[in-house]
Amino acid sequence: MNEHATTMDYRAGYGLSAQERNKVLRNTYWLLALSLVPTVLGAWMGVALGLGQVFSGGLGLVLFLGGAFGFIYAIEKTKNSATGVPVLLGFTFFMGLMLSRLIESTLGFKNGPELIMTAFGGTAGVFFLMASVASVIKRDISGMGQWLFVGTIVLLVGGIINMFVGSSTGMVVMSMVAIGIFSAYMLYDIKQIIDGGETNYISATLALYLDIVNVFQSLLALLGIFGGERD
Repeated sequence: MNEHATTMDYRAGYGLSAQERNKVLRNTYWLLALSLVPTVLGAWMGVALGLGQVFSGGLGLVLFLGGAFGFIYAIEKTKNSATGVPVLLGFTFFMGLMLSRLIESTLGFKNGPELIMTAFGGTAGVFFLMASVASVIKRDISGMGQWLFVGTIVLLVGGIINMFVGSSTGMVVMSMVAIGIFSAYMLYDIKQIIDGGETNYISATLALYLDIVNVFQSLLALLGIFGGERD
């Protein structure tokens, strides 16, 4: 899942100086790094308490959608106040809890820790690649937003359907598509900050965080399917 504001007219220039745009980008990167701490803490707590079963099936889907949309709404309402950062960090802790089921399942493999580190490294690699491309590309890619949003909705619907169908092939296909969509979203979101299309670092962090989480969990799912070693 993902959340993005409506794209503004690229040709307008957004009225921000290069220094202001760099400040938003710098603050976004710092908050993004900080947001990973509650995520790891939430995932660890979820695994330690054995909450994976709670977050599975239909109940897990309801908890995830209700909690995620509730937090996103709250973040957007508080993004211009001092409350915005704590609310965002609360959301990342919640997302860590939601990830605990996948983490716990992966740790069931003999090489589970290695798979998790590989997925983390792969996600970091994708992020740095997209950030590098966004910093040098000159063309206007703001039009990508509409297509990526449509793709995300289709992916979400497909994921809900596959949850009840339980198709391994469907899981593989959707994971691969998700990696492609949210990698492209990283490029789009970072370019929006660089060009001045996104001026709030809390909203920018939220968008990039969701991109990263989706790439990570999709990559980890693929690694578990193709590289998981049973005892």
